Order: sequence, then structure tokens, then C-alpha cells
Amino acid sequence: MKTLPSQVAVPAPVADLVATLEHAGHEAWCVGGALRDAVLGLPHADFDIATSATPEQVRRLFRHTIPVGEQHGTVGVLDATRVLHEVTTFRRDVRTDGRHAEVAYGVSLEEDLARRDFTINALAYHPLRHEWRDPFRGAEDLADGRVRAVGDAATRFREDYLRVLRAIRFAARFGFAIVPETWVAMMDAAPGLRQLSVERVRDEWFKGLRTAQTVSRLVDLWRAAGAGAQVLPELLSGKFLESALSQEPRDPVLLTTMLTGDPAAVLRRLRASNAEIARAAAIAAGPEAPATGDVADVRRWLARVNGAADDLLRRHELRTGISAPWAATVAGIRERGEPLGRDQLALRGGDLLELGLRGPEVGQMIDRLLERVLEDPALNTRDTLLALVREAR
Repeated sequence: MKTLPSQVAVPAPVADLVATLEHAGHEAWCVGGALRDAVLGLPHADFDIATSATPEQVRRLFRHTIPVGEQHGTVGVLDATRVLHEVTTFRRDVRTDGRHAEVAYGVSLEEDLARRDFTINALAYHPLRHEWRDPFRGAEDLADGRVRAVGDAATRFREDYLRVLRAIRFAARFGFAIVPETWVAMMDAAPGLRQLSVERVRDEWFKGLRTAQTVSRLVDLWRAAGAGAQVLPELLSGKFLESALSQEPRDPVLLTTMLTGDPAAVLRRLRASNAEIARAAAIAAGPEAPATGDVADVRRWLARVNGAADDLLRRHELRTGISAPWAATVAGIRERGEPLGRDQLALRGGDLLELGLRGPEVGQMIDRLLERVLEDPALNTRDTLLALVREAR
């Protein structure tokens, strides 16, 4: 059996919040993922507080509060350093629809822990008395490397289908096994994922990519559990070297371009930001590499891919484990400040109009000049470009 640590290093402002609640006659405990990570010896910071106090009582006790989720019993409390801490009333679910829950207060800590998703997240610690509550043997599952639903697994997933994706994320992050009864219930619940908001799905997908020990296992679990088929049907097995992912932080947008077909469409459906969608589209458009390693071809490649160049260089590294052969050439071009776009030409459209060019001729001539400059940057002077225009006419 796993022995819980005798003490956990809880930040002083969190302990002060607990003390304030208890001095007012309310029960209060630290809960949440920070406790799980502390037991595992991982960095931990965001301690949540569960309390018998109602949201109204919490607001009366603390001067600076923010309504971060009062319909679910959560009040944000700002400490003296303006750091936000979530304080949530002990609660139980009255009814759920797989996305939202209606909760009732006036329950015990044990009842509150019973509504949590997995045993490894159903721990409570008192920072003043250094006491633990572990009614569902979460410490044992942490010691044995297991993800197990609290109580009846099917019920837990029906309460909130996002828990299917959370189970996958925890298994991939910690290298844990999902126990058979929980796994079967996850697969049965997978169709319910379509009821979730796309934003919640996106956030879990991104979190999983950032935290998984190996991205390949995360993807395998999404596919095997049926989550991919339900909410990410474009999900592929992916081709990249796990060893090349050691650089942190991981980039979920770049990884999505390697793990899905039509990543821009995927991110658009998941309501990613416009910048993320545009970035994915540019990466997918490529081309992956210049036609040759010749410096002129590398300039042409940089001109074509524009802002996606660094992402494409990183993709090559992820797939091969080595830097792209043309990466040094790219660095040299950038260091020399060589022109790569229309806006960097020493000639403007107005100059061409003065020479008598009109309409489409202007754009066509600029493109021809840019091609000459990509071949030889030394040509990028106003006089030289004007001479080339006169010569071409």
C-alpha cells in the first residue's frame, strides 16, 4: 500500500485560506491534481480548496472574490499577491446530461470526493493538521500506476463524457494503465463525446499533446478508446521520432499538423484561434522542402512558405531526428538579410506605372523581378531593377 507523505508543501496563502474558513466554523481541505502530483513527486502548485462553506459564505469571508463558476459552487479568491485560488463548496450531483451538472450543497467531504472522476484525483489533505482523506484508495492506484474511476465507472462517464479524454490524458502523462472495468466503460461512453463542446475537446487534445510521456501512446489510446472516431476522425498514427519531442514546451498546433489529415479544417472545427488555423494551413501547404539545397532554391522556398519556414524545419527534425540539410543555408540567408518578398524589392509599383505599365502588367513584372532577385540578391537595387524592366519591354 502506498504511504502518503506526512506533509505536503502547501503555499502559505492556501494554508491561510483554509485557516480563515475553519476559524469561521467551516470545514476546508486541499484537493485536486496538485495533491496527486505531490504524491508522485512531480511539480505541483495549483491547490484547490473544498469547503463546507457555501459560495455566499465564502464571498462574505474574503474581500476579493471572483465568480469563476458559482453555478457549480466555485468562487475564486484572490490572495494578497493577487493570485487566484478556487474555493468550491462540498457538493453532489443532482442530475447531469454528460456535459453539465446540477449540484446540491450540504454534503460531507467524503460525498464530495465520491463525485470525482478517478481515484487518483479523489484525495484530500489538510494543510494545518497534515491529515489525509483517501476513501477510494487513490494512493494505492498511484503506487501501482492505475487509472480507475471512482465507484461505478459507467456512471462517472455518463456524468461527464469529458472524463473519457481525461482518463486517456492521465494514462499517457503518467504512463499508467487504465483498469479493465474503467476501460470498458470508456469505450461504451465514447459516443457521448459528440455531446461535448468542441472547445472542451480541443483543450483536452492540446493538454494531452503537451503532457504525454509519449505522443504515440496518447494517439493510440484516443484511437483504441473510440475517441478519435467520435471527435477527431482525421487522427492518424503520425510519423515522427519521440526522442525529437524532448524539447519543451511541446507545440500542439505543430503536432496536430503531423497527426491529422487537413489540420486547418480540424482546428477550425475545434474552434482554435484564427492565428492557429492560419498557421496550420501554411504548414500543410508547404512545400516541405526546397527543390534542391542550392541557395537560390532555398531562397525560393523561403519566399513561398513565408512564415511557415521554422515550423517546416521543426517538422523535418521531428520526422528524422536531425536538422534539415538546408537549415544552415536558411540561417545564412536570414543573417545576410536577403530579400524574399515583393515588399523587400527596391522598386515599387509606382515606379512601374511611371514606366507605362498598367493593370496586370504591374503585378506580373514585380513577380518576374522577384524571381531574378531570388536568384541573385545583388540585383536588388532600384537602378538595376529599372534597367531590367526596360530590357524586358
